[in-house]
Amino acid sequence: METGKIVSGKEAAAAIQDGSTIVVCGCENILLPDYLLQRLEERFLETGHPCGLTEIHTVIHGMGPGLGLEHFAHEGMTSRVIGSGYSFLKTSQMSALIRENRIPAYIMPMGTVFQMLDNVASGETYTYSKVGIGTFVDSAVEGGCMNDCAENTLCWHETVCGEDMLCYKNEKIDAAILRGTTADEFGNISLEKEPMTLGVKAAAMAAKASGGKVIVQVERIVKRGTIDPQKVMIPGIMVDMVVLDENQPASGGGMNPALTGEIRIPVSALEPLPLDITKVISRRAAREIAKKNAVVNLGVGIPVNIPMIQVEQQSDQETIFFPEHGAIGGVPAGRAIFGTNINPEAIIDSTEVFRFYRGGGLTQSFLGFGEIDQYGNVNVSKFNGIIPGCGGFIDIAHRTPKLVFCGSFTAGGAEIVVENGRLVIRKEGKYRKLVEKVEQITLNGQEALRKNQDVTYITERAVFKLTAQGLELTEIAPGVDMQKDVIDLIPFPIVVHSPVEMDADLFR
Repeated sequence: METGKIVSGKEAAAAIQDGSTIVVCGCENILLPDYLLQRLEERFLETGHPCGLTEIHTVIHGMGPGLGLEHFAHEGMTSRVIGSGYSFLKTSQMSALIRENRIPAYIMPMGTVFQMLDNVASGETYTYSKVGIGTFVDSAVEGGCMNDCAENTLCWHETVCGEDMLCYKNEKIDAAILRGTTADEFGNISLEKEPMTLGVKAAAMAAKASGGKVIVQVERIVKRGTIDPQKVMIPGIMVDMVVLDENQPASGGGMNPALTGEIRIPVSALEPLPLDITKVISRRAAREIAKKNAVVNLGVGIPVNIPMIQVEQQSDQETIFFPEHGAIGGVPAGRAIFGTNINPEAIIDSTEVFRFYRGGGLTQSFLGFGEIDQYGNVNVSKFNGIIPGCGGFIDIAHRTPKLVFCGSFTAGGAEIVVENGRLVIRKEGKYRKLVEKVEQITLNGQEALRKNQDVTYITERAVFKLTAQGLELTEIAPGVDMQKDVIDLIPFPIVVHSPVEMDADLFR
Protein backbone atom coordinates (compact mmCIF):
# COMPACT_ATOMS: atom_id res chain seq x y z
CA MET A 1 0.00 0.00 0.00
CA GLU A 2 1.52 3.33 -1.11
CA THR A 3 1.09 5.78 1.74
CA GLY A 4 4.34 7.74 1.61
CA LYS A 5 2.61 11.02 0.69
CA ILE A 6 0.01 10.81 3.46
CA VAL A 7 1.21 12.82 6.44
CA SER A 8 -0.24 14.52 9.50
CA GLY A 9 -1.13 18.20 9.54
CA LYS A 10 1.76 18.81 11.93
CA GLU A 11 4.23 17.13 9.57
CA ALA A 12 2.92 19.18 6.65
CA ALA A 13 3.29 22.43 8.60
CA ALA A 14 6.88 21.49 9.48
CA ALA A 15 7.71 21.32 5.77
CA ILE A 16 7.15 25.07 5.32
CA GLN A 17 10.48 26.87 5.61
CA ASP A 18 11.19 30.38 6.91
CA GLY A 19 10.99 33.02 4.18
CA SER A 20 8.77 30.89 1.94
CA THR A 21 6.32 32.28 -0.59
CA ILE A 22 3.06 30.38 -0.19
CA VAL A 23 -0.02 30.33 -2.41
CA VAL A 24 -3.30 29.34 -0.73
CA CYS A 25 -6.60 28.39 -2.39
CA GLY A 26 -10.12 29.20 -1.18
CA CYS A 27 -12.97 31.60 -1.83
CA GLU A 28 -14.11 32.90 1.54
CA ASN A 29 -15.17 29.64 3.26
CA ILE A 30 -15.42 27.53 0.10
CA LEU A 31 -12.54 25.21 -0.90
CA LEU A 32 -10.78 26.41 2.24
CA PRO A 33 -7.83 24.27 3.51
CA ASP A 34 -8.38 25.58 7.01
CA TYR A 35 -7.20 22.46 8.84
CA LEU A 36 -3.77 22.89 7.28
CA LEU A 37 -3.69 26.63 7.96
CA GLN A 38 -4.54 26.00 11.63
CA ARG A 39 -1.59 23.62 11.94
CA LEU A 40 0.71 26.20 10.33
CA GLU A 41 -0.41 28.91 12.75
CA GLU A 42 -0.04 26.56 15.74
CA ARG A 43 3.53 25.79 14.73
CA PHE A 44 4.39 29.50 14.53
CA LEU A 45 2.81 30.28 17.90
CA GLU A 46 4.68 27.38 19.53
CA THR A 47 8.10 27.78 17.87
CA GLY A 48 8.23 31.14 16.05
CA HIS A 49 8.52 29.26 12.73
CA PRO A 50 7.87 29.51 9.87
CA CYS A 51 8.55 33.24 9.82
CA GLY A 52 9.00 35.88 7.14
CA LEU A 53 6.36 34.35 4.87
CA THR A 54 4.96 35.92 1.71
CA GLU A 55 1.33 34.84 1.41
CA ILE A 56 -0.36 34.93 -2.03
CA HIS A 57 -4.05 34.29 -2.61
CA THR A 58 -6.14 34.50 -5.76
CA VAL A 59 -9.35 35.06 -3.79
CA ILE A 60 -9.78 36.09 -0.15
CA HIS A 61 -9.85 32.81 1.77
CA GLY A 62 -11.66 32.56 5.07
CA MET A 63 -14.44 34.87 6.20
CA GLY A 64 -14.88 35.01 9.95
CA PRO A 65 -12.78 35.03 13.14
CA GLY A 66 -9.82 32.65 12.98
CA LEU A 67 -10.44 31.46 9.43
CA GLY A 68 -8.25 31.41 6.33
CA LEU A 69 -5.99 34.44 6.00
CA GLU A 70 -6.50 35.21 9.70
CA HIS A 71 -4.09 32.35 10.50
CA PHE A 72 -1.32 34.48 8.95
CA ALA A 73 -2.22 37.60 10.98
CA HIS A 74 0.92 37.61 13.13
CA GLU A 75 3.84 40.00 12.90
CA GLY A 76 6.97 38.01 12.25
CA MET A 77 5.08 35.11 10.72
CA THR A 78 4.04 37.10 7.66
CA SER A 79 6.24 39.71 6.01
CA ARG A 80 4.08 40.45 2.96
CA VAL A 81 0.62 39.62 1.61
CA ILE A 82 -0.48 39.72 -2.03
CA GLY A 83 -3.97 38.94 -3.27
CA SER A 84 -7.05 40.17 -5.06
CA GLY A 85 -8.83 41.12 -1.82
CA TYR A 86 -8.97 41.13 1.95
CA SER A 87 -11.71 40.69 4.50
CA PHE A 88 -14.43 43.33 4.68
CA LEU A 89 -15.22 42.30 8.27
CA LYS A 90 -14.28 44.77 10.99
CA THR A 91 -13.21 41.82 13.18
CA SER A 92 -10.42 40.84 10.77
CA GLN A 93 -7.03 40.82 12.48
CA MET A 94 -5.20 40.74 9.15
CA SER A 95 -7.07 43.84 7.96
CA ALA A 96 -6.16 45.56 11.24
CA LEU A 97 -2.46 44.75 10.72
CA ILE A 98 -2.69 46.14 7.19
CA ARG A 99 -4.39 49.35 8.33
CA GLU A 100 -1.77 49.79 11.05
CA ASN A 101 1.08 49.40 8.52
CA ARG A 102 2.48 46.36 10.28
CA ILE A 103 2.41 44.06 7.22
CA PRO A 104 2.86 45.39 3.65
CA ALA A 105 -0.21 44.49 1.59
CA TYR A 106 -0.73 44.50 -2.15
CA ILE A 107 -3.64 43.97 -4.49
CA MET A 108 -3.54 42.37 -7.93
CA PRO A 109 -6.65 41.77 -10.07
CA MET A 110 -7.85 38.22 -9.53
CA GLY A 111 -7.39 37.25 -13.16
CA THR A 112 -3.84 38.61 -13.12
CA VAL A 113 -2.97 36.42 -10.12
CA PHE A 114 -4.26 33.36 -12.00
CA GLN A 115 -2.38 34.49 -15.12
CA MET A 116 0.80 34.83 -13.06
CA LEU A 117 0.42 31.30 -11.63
CA ASP A 118 -0.02 29.96 -15.17
CA ASN A 119 3.12 31.80 -16.24
CA VAL A 120 5.15 30.59 -13.24
CA ALA A 121 4.05 27.04 -14.11
CA SER A 122 5.34 27.65 -17.66
CA GLY A 123 8.69 28.94 -16.44
CA GLU A 124 8.00 32.52 -17.57
CA THR A 125 9.78 35.35 -15.76
CA TYR A 126 7.20 38.10 -16.28
CA THR A 127 3.45 38.54 -16.62
CA TYR A 128 2.09 41.22 -18.95
CA SER A 129 -1.48 42.53 -18.82
CA LYS A 130 -3.63 45.44 -20.00
CA VAL A 131 -6.06 44.77 -17.16
CA GLY A 132 -6.10 47.56 -14.58
CA ILE A 133 -4.47 50.38 -16.53
CA GLY A 134 -5.74 53.65 -15.04
CA THR A 135 -6.98 51.97 -11.85
CA PHE A 136 -5.34 51.78 -8.43
CA VAL A 137 -3.35 48.65 -9.41
CA ASP A 138 -1.53 50.68 -12.08
CA SER A 139 2.00 51.66 -10.97
CA ALA A 140 1.27 55.17 -12.28
CA VAL A 141 -1.62 55.44 -9.78
CA GLU A 142 -1.01 53.42 -6.58
CA GLY A 143 0.64 50.24 -7.82
CA GLY A 144 -1.78 48.05 -5.89
CA CYS A 145 -0.36 49.25 -2.56
CA MET A 146 -2.98 48.92 0.18
CA ASN A 147 -1.00 50.65 2.95
CA ASP A 148 1.87 53.09 3.41
CA CYS A 149 4.51 50.47 4.18
CA ALA A 150 3.94 48.75 0.82
CA GLU A 151 6.40 49.97 -1.82
CA ASN A 152 5.18 50.69 -5.35
CA THR A 153 7.28 47.95 -6.94
CA LEU A 154 4.70 45.25 -7.73
CA CYS A 155 4.33 46.26 -11.38
CA TRP A 156 5.52 48.82 -13.91
CA HIS A 157 4.67 49.93 -17.45
CA GLU A 158 6.26 48.28 -20.49
CA THR A 159 5.62 48.85 -24.19
CA VAL A 160 5.12 45.52 -25.94
CA CYS A 161 4.76 45.65 -29.74
CA GLY A 162 3.57 49.24 -29.42
CA GLU A 163 1.01 48.49 -26.70
CA ASP A 164 1.13 49.82 -23.15
CA MET A 165 1.11 46.96 -20.65
CA LEU A 166 1.48 46.44 -16.91
CA CYS A 167 4.41 44.14 -16.21
CA TYR A 168 4.75 41.98 -13.07
CA LYS A 169 7.82 40.00 -11.98
CA ASN A 170 6.59 36.48 -11.35
CA GLU A 171 6.93 35.12 -7.82
CA LYS A 172 8.74 31.86 -7.09
CA ILE A 173 6.24 29.61 -5.26
CA ASP A 174 7.82 27.62 -2.44
CA ALA A 175 4.61 25.93 -1.32
CA ALA A 176 0.99 25.56 -2.45
CA ILE A 177 -1.55 24.82 0.28
CA LEU A 178 -4.64 23.43 -1.43
CA ARG A 179 -7.80 21.44 -0.80
CA GLY A 180 -9.63 18.64 -2.55
CA THR A 181 -12.30 16.06 -1.80
CA THR A 182 -10.59 12.71 -2.40
CA ALA A 183 -6.95 11.59 -2.64
CA ASP A 184 -5.69 8.19 -3.62
CA GLU A 185 -2.50 6.66 -2.19
CA PHE A 186 -0.37 8.19 -4.95
CA GLY A 187 -1.75 11.68 -4.34
CA ASN A 188 -4.16 11.98 -7.26
CA ILE A 189 -6.77 14.55 -6.16
CA SER A 190 -10.41 14.94 -7.18
CA LEU A 191 -12.80 17.78 -6.23
CA GLU A 192 -16.19 16.16 -6.75
CA LYS A 193 -17.73 17.80 -3.66
CA GLU A 194 -16.44 21.29 -4.47
CA PRO A 195 -18.53 23.86 -6.38
CA MET A 196 -15.39 25.58 -7.73
CA THR A 197 -11.79 24.64 -8.44
CA LEU A 198 -10.08 28.06 -8.16
CA GLY A 199 -6.97 27.29 -10.19
CA VAL A 200 -5.64 24.60 -7.84
CA LYS A 201 -3.92 22.79 -10.70
CA ALA A 202 -2.20 26.01 -11.83
CA ALA A 203 -1.06 26.65 -8.25
CA ALA A 204 0.29 23.11 -7.94
CA MET A 205 2.13 23.39 -11.27
CA ALA A 206 3.56 26.77 -10.27
CA ALA A 207 4.96 25.31 -7.05
CA LYS A 208 6.45 22.32 -8.86
CA ALA A 209 8.03 24.55 -11.52
CA SER A 210 9.57 26.59 -8.69
CA GLY A 211 10.97 23.52 -6.93
CA GLY A 212 8.39 23.97 -4.19
CA LYS A 213 6.04 21.65 -2.31
CA VAL A 214 2.35 20.93 -2.96
CA ILE A 215 0.31 20.07 0.13
CA VAL A 216 -3.36 19.11 -0.24
CA GLN A 217 -6.02 18.71 2.45
CA VAL A 218 -8.78 16.17 1.68
CA GLU A 219 -11.70 14.54 3.46
CA ARG A 220 -11.02 10.95 2.38
CA ILE A 221 -8.29 8.70 1.02
CA VAL A 222 -8.91 5.76 -1.33
CA LYS A 223 -6.90 3.02 -3.02
CA ARG A 224 -4.71 4.06 -5.95
CA GLY A 225 -6.50 3.76 -9.28
CA THR A 226 -10.04 4.01 -7.88
CA ILE A 227 -10.61 7.69 -8.80
CA ASP A 228 -12.09 8.17 -12.27
CA PRO A 229 -9.12 9.59 -14.23
CA GLN A 230 -11.35 12.23 -15.83
CA LYS A 231 -12.17 13.50 -12.34
CA VAL A 232 -8.57 13.92 -11.24
CA MET A 233 -8.00 17.67 -10.93
CA ILE A 234 -4.45 17.54 -9.52
CA PRO A 235 -2.42 14.53 -10.71
CA GLY A 236 -0.33 12.77 -8.11
CA ILE A 237 2.91 13.68 -9.91
CA MET A 238 2.27 17.26 -8.77
CA VAL A 239 1.47 16.42 -5.14
CA ASP A 240 4.05 16.02 -2.35
CA MET A 241 1.87 15.66 0.75
CA VAL A 242 -1.74 14.73 1.49
CA VAL A 243 -3.33 15.57 4.84
CA LEU A 244 -6.60 13.95 5.90
CA ASP A 245 -9.29 16.04 7.60
CA GLU A 246 -12.19 13.67 8.19
CA ASN A 247 -14.25 16.59 9.52
CA GLN A 248 -13.70 18.82 6.49
CA PRO A 249 -16.86 20.95 6.21
CA ALA A 250 -18.84 20.82 2.98
CA SER A 251 -18.40 23.91 0.84
CA GLY A 252 -21.75 25.69 0.82
CA GLY A 253 -23.13 23.67 3.72
CA GLY A 254 -26.47 21.96 3.15
CA MET A 255 -26.76 23.54 -0.30
CA ASN A 256 -23.59 21.77 -1.46
CA PRO A 257 -25.14 19.03 -3.67
CA ALA A 258 -27.11 21.64 -5.64
CA LEU A 259 -23.96 23.74 -6.10
CA THR A 260 -21.79 20.90 -7.39
CA GLY A 261 -24.43 19.59 -9.80
CA GLU A 262 -25.01 16.36 -7.87
CA ILE A 263 -28.71 17.22 -7.59
CA ARG A 264 -31.05 19.88 -8.97
CA ILE A 265 -33.55 21.71 -6.79
CA PRO A 266 -36.63 23.73 -7.79
CA VAL A 267 -35.60 27.39 -7.63
CA SER A 268 -39.25 28.38 -7.27
CA ALA A 269 -38.99 27.12 -3.68
CA LEU A 270 -36.39 29.77 -2.80
CA GLU A 271 -37.48 32.60 -0.50
CA PRO A 272 -38.77 35.71 -2.33
CA LEU A 273 -37.02 39.02 -1.65
CA PRO A 274 -38.71 41.51 0.70
CA LEU A 275 -39.90 44.78 -0.86
CA ASP A 276 -37.21 47.28 0.10
CA ILE A 277 -34.77 49.55 -1.70
CA THR A 278 -32.49 46.61 -2.47
CA LYS A 279 -35.32 44.92 -4.33
CA VAL A 280 -36.15 48.15 -6.17
CA ILE A 281 -32.56 48.48 -7.36
CA SER A 282 -32.45 44.80 -8.32
CA ARG A 283 -35.71 45.06 -10.26
CA ARG A 284 -34.51 48.11 -12.17
CA ALA A 285 -31.16 46.46 -12.89
CA ALA A 286 -32.83 43.29 -14.19
CA ARG A 287 -34.46 45.40 -16.91
CA GLU A 288 -31.00 46.14 -18.30
CA ILE A 289 -30.71 42.53 -19.48
CA ALA A 290 -31.80 43.27 -23.00
CA LYS A 291 -31.09 40.17 -25.07
CA LYS A 292 -31.84 36.45 -25.00
CA ASN A 293 -29.05 34.17 -23.81
CA ALA A 294 -27.06 37.09 -22.43
CA VAL A 295 -23.88 35.90 -20.67
CA VAL A 296 -23.91 37.84 -17.42
CA ASN A 297 -21.55 38.28 -14.49
CA LEU A 298 -22.90 39.41 -11.11
CA GLY A 299 -20.73 41.13 -8.52
CA VAL A 300 -20.92 41.05 -4.73
CA GLY A 301 -23.84 42.86 -3.11
CA ILE A 302 -27.13 43.89 -4.68
CA PRO A 303 -26.42 42.32 -8.10
CA VAL A 304 -26.72 38.79 -6.67
CA ASN A 305 -30.47 39.45 -6.24
CA ILE A 306 -31.10 39.84 -9.97
CA PRO A 307 -31.65 36.11 -10.66
CA MET A 308 -34.29 35.97 -7.91
CA ILE A 309 -36.08 38.88 -9.57
CA GLN A 310 -36.24 36.81 -12.74
CA VAL A 311 -37.50 33.80 -10.79
CA GLU A 312 -40.22 35.84 -9.04
CA GLN A 313 -41.34 37.56 -12.22
CA GLN A 314 -40.95 34.44 -14.37
CA SER A 315 -39.14 36.71 -16.81
CA ASP A 316 -36.29 35.84 -19.18
CA GLN A 317 -35.09 32.52 -17.82
CA GLU A 318 -32.57 32.18 -20.68
CA THR A 319 -30.02 34.50 -19.09
CA ILE A 320 -26.76 32.63 -18.56
CA PHE A 321 -25.21 33.68 -15.25
CA PHE A 322 -21.46 33.16 -15.21
CA PRO A 323 -19.62 34.20 -12.00
CA GLU A 324 -15.84 34.42 -12.00
CA HIS A 325 -15.39 31.23 -9.98
CA GLY A 326 -16.47 28.94 -12.78
CA ALA A 327 -20.16 27.97 -12.53
CA ILE A 328 -22.10 28.47 -15.77
CA GLY A 329 -25.90 28.53 -15.84
CA GLY A 330 -28.36 28.02 -13.03
CA VAL A 331 -29.15 30.64 -10.38
CA PRO A 332 -26.33 32.34 -8.46
CA ALA A 333 -26.53 31.57 -4.74
CA GLY A 334 -26.69 34.13 -1.93
CA ARG A 335 -23.99 36.30 -0.40
CA ALA A 336 -22.84 33.69 2.14
CA ILE A 337 -21.74 31.38 -0.68
CA PHE A 338 -21.00 34.03 -3.29
CA GLY A 339 -19.53 32.77 -6.54
CA THR A 340 -21.50 29.53 -6.62
CA ASN A 341 -24.55 28.73 -8.75
CA ILE A 342 -27.54 26.60 -7.79
CA ASN A 343 -28.18 23.99 -10.52
CA PRO A 344 -25.14 24.86 -12.67
CA GLU A 345 -24.97 23.45 -16.19
CA ALA A 346 -21.17 23.44 -16.22
CA ILE A 347 -18.29 24.27 -13.90
CA ILE A 348 -14.93 25.31 -15.34
CA ASP A 349 -11.69 26.40 -13.70
CA SER A 350 -11.07 30.03 -12.75
CA THR A 351 -8.01 30.25 -15.00
CA GLU A 352 -10.29 29.49 -17.97
CA VAL A 353 -12.94 31.92 -16.74
CA PHE A 354 -10.59 34.88 -16.83
CA ARG A 355 -9.23 33.99 -20.25
CA PHE A 356 -12.85 34.07 -21.45
CA TYR A 357 -13.44 37.43 -19.75
CA ARG A 358 -10.25 38.98 -21.13
CA GLY A 359 -11.36 37.85 -24.57
CA GLY A 360 -14.59 39.83 -24.24
CA GLY A 361 -16.88 36.83 -23.70
CA LEU A 362 -19.34 38.53 -21.34
CA THR A 363 -22.43 40.31 -22.67
CA GLN A 364 -22.74 42.52 -19.59
CA SER A 365 -21.81 42.74 -15.93
CA PHE A 366 -23.72 43.95 -12.88
CA LEU A 367 -21.39 45.19 -10.15
CA GLY A 368 -21.70 46.98 -6.82
CA PHE A 369 -20.18 50.30 -5.88
CA GLY A 370 -18.86 51.98 -2.74
CA GLU A 371 -18.25 55.41 -4.29
CA ILE A 372 -18.79 57.14 -7.65
CA ASP A 373 -17.18 60.43 -8.63
CA GLN A 374 -17.64 63.17 -11.23
CA TYR A 375 -15.47 61.32 -13.79
CA GLY A 376 -17.53 58.15 -13.54
CA ASN A 377 -14.80 56.42 -11.53
CA VAL A 378 -16.03 53.67 -9.21
CA ASN A 379 -14.46 52.59 -5.92
CA VAL A 380 -15.23 49.22 -4.35
CA SER A 381 -11.77 48.42 -3.02
CA LYS A 382 -11.03 50.86 -0.19
CA PHE A 383 -13.37 53.16 1.75
CA ASN A 384 -14.37 54.12 5.30
CA GLY A 385 -11.43 52.17 6.75
CA ILE A 386 -12.41 48.95 4.97
CA ILE A 387 -10.00 47.38 2.44
CA PRO A 388 -11.87 44.59 0.63
CA GLY A 389 -9.79 45.00 -2.53
CA CYS A 390 -11.01 44.41 -6.06
CA GLY A 391 -11.41 40.63 -6.36
CA GLY A 392 -12.31 39.97 -9.99
CA PHE A 393 -13.95 43.40 -10.44
CA ILE A 394 -11.18 44.95 -12.58
CA ASP A 395 -10.90 41.88 -14.81
CA ILE A 396 -14.68 41.68 -15.25
CA ALA A 397 -15.00 45.35 -16.16
CA HIS A 398 -12.01 45.32 -18.50
CA ARG A 399 -13.75 44.24 -21.74
CA THR A 400 -17.42 43.86 -20.87
CA PRO A 401 -19.33 46.09 -23.33
CA LYS A 402 -22.15 46.95 -20.91
CA LEU A 403 -21.53 47.70 -17.23
CA VAL A 404 -24.30 48.31 -14.70
CA PHE A 405 -23.39 49.46 -11.19
CA CYS A 406 -25.93 48.89 -8.44
CA GLY A 407 -26.03 50.44 -4.98
CA SER A 408 -27.84 52.71 -2.56
CA PHE A 409 -27.52 56.47 -3.03
CA THR A 410 -26.29 57.00 0.54
CA ALA A 411 -25.17 54.66 3.33
CA GLY A 412 -24.93 54.58 7.10
CA GLY A 413 -28.22 54.64 8.95
CA ALA A 414 -30.50 55.63 6.08
CA GLU A 415 -34.21 54.96 6.63
CA ILE A 416 -35.87 54.64 3.23
CA VAL A 417 -39.04 52.66 2.64
CA VAL A 418 -41.23 51.72 -0.28
CA GLU A 419 -44.89 52.65 0.20
CA ASN A 420 -47.78 52.69 -2.26
CA GLY A 421 -45.58 52.63 -5.34
CA ARG A 422 -43.36 55.47 -4.10
CA LEU A 423 -40.08 55.96 -2.32
CA VAL A 424 -40.21 57.59 1.11
CA ILE A 425 -36.96 58.97 2.54
CA ARG A 426 -37.47 59.20 6.31
CA LYS A 427 -33.82 59.66 7.22
CA GLU A 428 -30.86 60.32 4.96
CA GLY A 429 -27.75 58.14 5.17
CA LYS A 430 -24.65 59.45 6.92
CA TYR A 431 -22.30 58.71 4.01
CA ARG A 432 -22.74 60.06 0.51
CA LYS A 433 -21.67 57.59 -2.14
CA LEU A 434 -21.50 60.11 -4.98
CA VAL A 435 -18.35 62.05 -4.12
CA GLU A 436 -16.13 64.63 -5.76
CA LYS A 437 -13.18 62.21 -5.83
CA VAL A 438 -13.20 58.49 -5.03
CA GLU A 439 -10.78 57.27 -2.39
CA GLN A 440 -9.48 54.62 -4.80
CA ILE A 441 -10.08 54.04 -8.52
CA THR A 442 -11.32 50.50 -9.09
CA LEU A 443 -13.01 51.41 -12.40
CA ASN A 444 -11.57 54.28 -14.44
CA GLY A 445 -14.59 55.98 -15.99
CA GLN A 446 -12.61 57.81 -18.65
CA GLU A 447 -10.94 54.57 -19.73
CA ALA A 448 -14.41 53.02 -20.01
CA LEU A 449 -15.51 55.87 -22.28
CA ARG A 450 -12.35 55.49 -24.36
CA LYS A 451 -13.21 51.81 -24.84
CA ASN A 452 -16.81 52.73 -25.79
CA GLN A 453 -18.30 50.82 -22.89
CA ASP A 454 -21.93 51.49 -21.95
CA VAL A 455 -21.94 52.44 -18.24
CA THR A 456 -25.08 52.83 -16.09
CA TYR A 457 -25.38 53.56 -12.35
CA ILE A 458 -28.61 52.47 -10.61
CA THR A 459 -29.68 53.60 -7.14
CA GLU A 460 -33.03 53.40 -5.37
CA ARG A 461 -33.86 57.04 -6.17
CA ALA A 462 -32.10 57.79 -9.45
CA VAL A 463 -30.44 56.30 -12.50
CA PHE A 464 -27.38 57.84 -14.17
CA LYS A 465 -25.49 57.25 -17.43
CA LEU A 466 -21.81 57.97 -18.03
CA THR A 467 -21.32 60.42 -20.89
CA ALA A 468 -18.41 62.44 -22.24
CA GLN A 469 -19.92 65.46 -20.44
CA GLY A 470 -20.13 63.63 -17.10
CA LEU A 471 -22.85 61.76 -15.21
CA GLU A 472 -26.28 62.32 -16.71
CA LEU A 473 -29.41 61.93 -14.57
CA THR A 474 -31.82 59.88 -16.69
CA GLU A 475 -34.46 58.62 -14.22
CA ILE A 476 -35.88 59.72 -10.89
CA ALA A 477 -37.95 57.66 -8.44
CA PRO A 478 -41.60 58.52 -7.75
CA GLY A 479 -41.91 60.34 -4.43
CA VAL A 480 -38.40 61.82 -4.65
CA ASP A 481 -37.66 65.54 -4.89
CA MET A 482 -35.09 65.71 -7.69
CA GLN A 483 -33.43 68.86 -6.41
CA LYS A 484 -33.45 68.21 -2.65
CA ASP A 485 -33.01 64.42 -2.60
CA VAL A 486 -30.62 64.02 -5.51
CA ILE A 487 -28.95 67.07 -7.06
CA ASP A 488 -28.27 68.90 -3.78
CA LEU A 489 -26.57 65.79 -2.38
CA ILE A 490 -24.11 65.48 -5.25
CA PRO A 491 -20.95 67.59 -4.72
CA PHE A 492 -20.23 68.06 -8.41
CA PRO A 493 -22.23 69.20 -11.45
CA ILE A 494 -24.23 66.57 -13.30
CA VAL A 495 -25.97 66.64 -16.66
CA VAL A 496 -29.74 67.07 -16.40
CA HIS A 497 -31.73 67.14 -19.62
CA SER A 498 -35.13 65.52 -19.28
CA PRO A 499 -35.05 62.68 -16.72
CA VAL A 500 -38.12 60.45 -16.69
CA GLU A 501 -39.84 58.91 -13.69
CA MET A 502 -38.81 55.37 -12.83
CA ASP A 503 -41.56 52.84 -13.50
CA ALA A 504 -43.95 52.74 -10.52
CA ASP A 505 -44.15 48.94 -10.86
CA LEU A 506 -40.63 48.75 -9.47
CA PHE A 507 -41.99 50.10 -6.17
CA ARG A 508 -44.99 47.79 -5.83
